[in-house]
Amino acid sequence: MKWQLLAWSGLAVAALVSIIGVGGWLLTLPAATALKTPPTIAQDETKAALAALKPPKRSRPLIAIVGINDMSETTDYLMPYGILKRADVADVVTLATGPGPVTLFPVLKVEPDATIAEFDTAHPDGADYVIVPAMSRDDDPAALQWIRHQAETGALIVGVCAGSKVVASTGLLDGRRATTHWFYLKDWRRNHPDIIYVADRRIVVDRGFATTTGISASMPMSLTLIEAIAGRAKAEAIAGEIGLADWDARHDSGAFRFTRPFALTAIGNTLAFWNREQLGLALVSGVDEVSLALVADSWSRTYRSHAVTFAPAAGAQTTRNGLRLFPQQVASDWPADRLLPAVGTTPPALALDQALKGIETRYGARTSDFVAMQLEYPRRTP
Repeated sequence: MKWQLLAWSGLAVAALVSIIGVGGWLLTLPAATALKTPPTIAQDETKAALAALKPPKRSRPLIAIVGINDMSETTDYLMPYGILKRADVADVVTLATGPGPVTLFPVLKVEPDATIAEFDTAHPDGADYVIVPAMSRDDDPAALQWIRHQAETGALIVGVCAGSKVVASTGLLDGRRATTHWFYLKDWRRNHPDIIYVADRRIVVDRGFATTTGISASMPMSLTLIEAIAGRAKAEAIAGEIGLADWDARHDSGAFRFTRPFALTAIGNTLAFWNREQLGLALVSGVDEVSLALVADSWSRTYRSHAVTFAPAAGAQTTRNGLRLFPQQVASDWPADRLLPAVGTTPPALALDQALKGIETRYGARTSDFVAMQLEYPRRTP
């Protein structure tokens, strides 16, 4: 699927063109930048962000995660659901713009709880929070109209990762402070010059809207929402359950950019088409959504492999928190040398670190760093 391999990052096309006709372009790219420890955020800023994210309508908020049926980002869609449902401080529903399942990129297919039309009928007063993941297109008319309507009802709109591009397309971010995934930043700022970009923050909140940096920011964003809804103690308890020692909005934006090692890895892995692997990932009942999303997403971004979910039957499997996911292939087992480790053996927050270590063992450190860069993930040092 070309969209999976090329369009989400746009990387391989640019890299291969440079080889064919503009090879000197590679020499203009910067070397890898070491990750710096960002300065501590002032307490007043943190308090203001939490106050701005307080539930606007209900004592027990209603959170809607919306996606288009044709390709919404896996981790952006599943991670907030898994963490917020685990916390049980709000009613959380998954939505699609139309009937039928939501195909997630780069892997997984989910049966949403309702369509946006069904949601509007059931909740004419709108949601308290609307979470907008990255989508295969930023200008889907149904999605944009619905987000605008939800904002008009007073819902807080949260654009996760490149989901901020979708929110920006509504025009509602103009004049507001915001952020987005590093890869899209240049075009985002050119196409929406009235948005005030904020660097060095994983989460930016401004007057009814929140935006985040890359895919991995879904985790601190979800914990921040839990803290805003139910307090610090509850957020710390959930962070402990999922294996995260701490979280906040600190971020070193300068460490995430298009570098020479990043481009060279994309080129090399793309050209190694004869050595592409389909790696099996067992889809079982009760699987944790966060762990599954992180593992499937990571292994499908190497340009050397793609995770394929399998189960003994074609029917949907129900996850830990009640979501229904469909396997991509019907199989009772998978060749051992191409079988990914079972999901759920570690706390969800550690699943990404574990996947990146596995990728490094199989394909090398450059590919592991390449995946972490795509996820805009500040890797932990052992």
